[in-house]
Amino acid sequence: MAIHPIDFRYGTPEMRAVWDEENRFRSIISAEVALAVAEGRTGIIPESDAAAIETRAHDASLERAKAIEEEINHDMMAVVRAMTEVCGDAGRWVHYGATSNDILDTATGLQLKESLAIFEKKIKILLGVLLDRSVETKYVVCAGRTHGQIGVPTTYGLRFAIWASEVARHLERLEQMRPRVAVGQMTGAVGTQASLGDKGDVVMAEMMRYLELTPVDVSNQIIQRDRFAEYVMFLANLATTLDKIGVEIRMMQRSEIGEMEEAFGSKQVGSSTMPHKRNPIKSEQVCGLARIVRAMVEPALQNNTLWDERDLTNSSCERVTFPEASILCDHILTVMTKVLTGLNIREENIRRNLNLLHGVNMAESVMIELTRRGMDRQDAHERVRVASMTALEDKRPVAEVFTEDEAVAALLTTDEITALLNPDNYIGTAVVQVERLELKLRPLTAE
Repeated sequence: MAIHPIDFRYGTPEMRAVWDEENRFRSIISAEVALAVAEGRTGIIPESDAAAIETRAHDASLERAKAIEEEINHDMMAVVRAMTEVCGDAGRWVHYGATSNDILDTATGLQLKESLAIFEKKIKILLGVLLDRSVETKYVVCAGRTHGQIGVPTTYGLRFAIWASEVARHLERLEQMRPRVAVGQMTGAVGTQASLGDKGDVVMAEMMRYLELTPVDVSNQIIQRDRFAEYVMFLANLATTLDKIGVEIRMMQRSEIGEMEEAFGSKQVGSSTMPHKRNPIKSEQVCGLARIVRAMVEPALQNNTLWDERDLTNSSCERVTFPEASILCDHILTVMTKVLTGLNIREENIRRNLNLLHGVNMAESVMIELTRRGMDRQDAHERVRVASMTALEDKRPVAEVFTEDEAVAALLTTDEITALLNPDNYIGTAVVQVERLELKLRPLTAE
């Protein structure tokens, strides 16, 4: 019976497949095969035996390894014995010169390499969606908000562009960290490679070339966990970007704002008791699961503070943190991409909110123009502030209040004030920024 929601509710088949028990087993075997091949090529074991191990090792079964583990209570040696059984006489060389974590950590490197490839592909898809939405809405002027209060205008295109730029930085981070994270080792019991004599470095280099992993520079019994902590922190950072987007969508879908809305199916139910509800449940799911991904950072960091050449406290922890953080982050990345693809933009509500304060939110433009025409900037600020507060208190258009100030009226005509209070005239370089970013980032979305 399934217990964890990953088993039945969250996660994509492709990322689950990376971290499932069978792929872990196959990754361990791949690391053992690579070791044998490397030892064969460097003359440590007979090449014919290395070839036999390469050919037969994958016939070993997870079921047999688990049965052996029940007898000997050692997971790595159980796999070694299961491989030995299917490799015939060549099986005597399986695991030669290795300690458990040479194989286990290298297998983790293989899984992380697979995981990063999936994230890279999906982040590119998300980036493409954000760029599409940015270009589509580059002329959609909306109320900017700071401290939750309406401010000067911005555009939806710029909002999507800001998210796109952030997502592109995640792609950059992924590429930069890949050689630090997708790594393997063959360093022996305490990192000296003593079991391989003077050929340790050559064997490790050949082994990692076979697996297409980066070899560690130095190590002890394990690969140092700063590498793996970087991976988990990357997932937490990515999840937080998705959380940020989800929060904004949820905020903009509030009934009294109504500027954005998740796609809602014709038969979809919003509430068990309130039939009218159209809830942003997917964005809420993203925000909720992002908390779990971020929670994996602390144990990932603590896994780097082990005793001497190593202890075992990281092992049980990583059996949870790696799959959970990877699967949940991949899940919310997939969900948010779908949300953004189907997101409805309610331009009529956007315009309504933009004009909600009857021009008060455009006060900055009047202040700037008054200063440009000769008024002291601080005097302009105070006059515009007072006029704005009066307009809000009296519930009058701010343009009307401005015309009552003789100092303002001496510098600006009624028509000029009206033009200055038009939000469409005060978006600066927002459109240009969107177009420039689209040209810069679009090539990153290509496969």
